[in-house]
Amino acid sequence: MKLTAIGMDIVKHIFQLHAVNANSGEIERKLKRGQVTEFFTKRERALVAMEACGSAHHWARQLQPLSATK
Repeated sequence: MKLTAIGMDIVKHIFQLHAVNANSGEIERKLKRGQVTEFFTKRERALVAMEACGSAHHWARQLQPLSATK
């Protein structure tokens, strides 16, 4: 499954991801904090949009290296 854009709602323990698939519509998924990196490691490169908050910079730094390996 190739996801082209992912919206990421950041909260303390549960993250909600809204992934848009260009071919089949949309998928929504809730993840625990510890599952986020694993989720993105298994996916194709995608544009990730997240809210502007204190932890957004942290998650951007965590996810950027994953796109360089694909």
